[in-house]
Amino acid sequence: MKLPVAWMREFVDVPENPSIVAERLASCGFEVASVDGDTIDFEITANRPDCLSVYGLAREASAAFDLDLKPIDTKPIDTKGPEPKGLAGVPVSVGDAGCGRYALAVADVKIGPSPAWLADRLLSAGVRPINNVVDVTNYVMLEMGQPLHAFDVSRLGGPEIRVRRARAGESLVTLDGVTRKLDETMLVIADKDKPIAVAGVMGGAATEVSSSTNKIALESAWFLPSSVRATSRKLGLKTEASARFERGADPTAPVRALRRALLLLDLIEAGTPSGGVSDVYPRPAQPRTVPLARGHVTRLLGDTVPDQDVNRILKRLGFTVAPAADGWQVTVPAYRVDVTREADLIEDIGRHWGFDRIPATFPTLDTVPRPMSPAVARDRRLRGILCGAGLQETCTFSFLERQAAEPFLPSGVDPVAIANPLSEKFAVLRPSLLPGLLDALVYSRRRETDDVRLFEAGAIFLPGGEANRVGWMLTGARTVHWGGSAGDLDVFDSKGIAELIGEAFGVRITAQPAAALPWYVPGRAAELVIAGAGAQAIVVGHVGELLPAIVAGRGLTQGTVVAGELDHVAVESHAPGLAHAIQPLPRFPSIVRDLSIFVSDRLPAADVRGTIRSSAPRTLVSVREFDRYQGKGVPEGSTSLSLRLTFRDAERTLTDAEVQKAVDAIVGALAAGHGAVLRGKAD
Repeated sequence: MKLPVAWMREFVDVPENPSIVAERLASCGFEVASVDGDTIDFEITANRPDCLSVYGLAREASAAFDLDLKPIDTKPIDTKGPEPKGLAGVPVSVGDAGCGRYALAVADVKIGPSPAWLADRLLSAGVRPINNVVDVTNYVMLEMGQPLHAFDVSRLGGPEIRVRRARAGESLVTLDGVTRKLDETMLVIADKDKPIAVAGVMGGAATEVSSSTNKIALESAWFLPSSVRATSRKLGLKTEASARFERGADPTAPVRALRRALLLLDLIEAGTPSGGVSDVYPRPAQPRTVPLARGHVTRLLGDTVPDQDVNRILKRLGFTVAPAADGWQVTVPAYRVDVTREADLIEDIGRHWGFDRIPATFPTLDTVPRPMSPAVARDRRLRGILCGAGLQETCTFSFLERQAAEPFLPSGVDPVAIANPLSEKFAVLRPSLLPGLLDALVYSRRRETDDVRLFEAGAIFLPGGEANRVGWMLTGARTVHWGGSAGDLDVFDSKGIAELIGEAFGVRITAQPAAALPWYVPGRAAELVIAGAGAQAIVVGHVGELLPAIVAGRGLTQGTVVAGELDHVAVESHAPGLAHAIQPLPRFPSIVRDLSIFVSDRLPAADVRGTIRSSAPRTLVSVREFDRYQGKGVPEGSTSLSLRLTFRDAERTLTDAEVQKAVDAIVGALAAGHGAVLRGKAD
């Protein structure tokens, strides 16, 4: 909601400095998106439709600054003729409970441009001026929060107005020029023959106000929020009107808003009413009364608010306050659809009393807290592990656009579609955590640094059902050592994260060649498995280097991106459940030997490591690949693989002869098992 402070000052004498107003309202719980010149842009939460207006925010400012709020001028103006139920030849009938109130006024108008002051005020609030009649309807909506719509009377069939449900097969060309197919669940405004507007969402092009219009029927109504919300979603159409109606408009406002619009039309010499206001209001809204106990205010806020301040705050916000034995009886104004219970009143008191004035205290616990869910404990542990490894947690949407999801699906699998998406950007449920992580990584690369390390734990959705996963994505350089750069991150760094998680749960995670992971670069991807090998292996995830085409498609053209995803629930289910024994730091030095061998380029590195471990003595404590090369000097069909072997004995210092004997045995086993040739002896 864009709020020009000069407009607000018509109703409450707040300071002229927008930053002061923004800061004070922010302290009362309103999120300020930006301050641009005289205009403050507020992010209004869905439960506060009353603040989607200048006057609603002015009311909040009157409480925040303890200033009087001036009323909006909505007095009736002189009209020619009575106020009949159907006036000036435009009868009104409401045939559906989805419309709780429908008010209409007819006016003779002269279409033209709006005066500069009105057009400038609309522009400052982010609305484009169109013509004087349409601009007045937009002005009243922004000022009072009540949407209005004007029909060209000469284009109405009958002419008359009927509020009803759409009929099977009906359609409507809306003001944006799009033909909308309607169904029987949608509430429409119709004339004698056909729909002329989608109720609470958008008017139709056939009856729009144009330069030739000389008589308008001005509509101001209250529609059931759930009806407008469902229609808006089915049509995929969000408007300023639907944003207000679907959250809950003020049922007492339609006639006041009509009178305000008629006054403005008269003020700018754009129109004159040709009759009174027709108001169909079969079931008037009854005021709600909420008891407020003095002791509950103190208990919930943790501080004592003086009675005079409780009265002041609530009255400034428009509540009617009457004393009661233990506190107050509070009558809730119709525009506060969010206030239904005592706690809601106490929240308003706390906001304007000042959260900063409330002392920080621990709440009194009357019962023993429930034991923590094992899943919560597991996820906290998982987050601690990954944060400790230098990754940052991100939270992304569970729904995304189909274009982002499809590259991360196995061949022949479709994403799970959302039946009523908010927009095409949220059309399907995520089949993996990687699409959201990729967008977050691209966003971070553009704004922060070349080195990004992200993770997320959450649900994914496949045709077979929902599952929990943890995913990670890395790009950039490894941690810089004092001796220089350690190179760029690669798939082995991603695999190391999976191994780190497995180690924390007491489960050994290994890698095997990937069967079908089309989002990774071939030869730089692997499936993560536990408990055995080959056909007995249990696949719990995958790691790899993302295809450059997928990365470029999301807006990143430079740098290698590696990623992984793991079923941490399955990993935990295979954990032994025993605490790890604490190992003392080694007392004796280790000896490192590097091997470079030629092996078949189809041989998995995991098989090489397995052969090394099976042929080596117990003093071999670590095997790590540190280079892989194909090119000049390497035989056709082969790969040069470099490995680092670390030997150590817990009881004594090893000799070079012992280590060399072990290395010779390893080289022999590799030659016998895989036809490996030690580099330098290839001839």
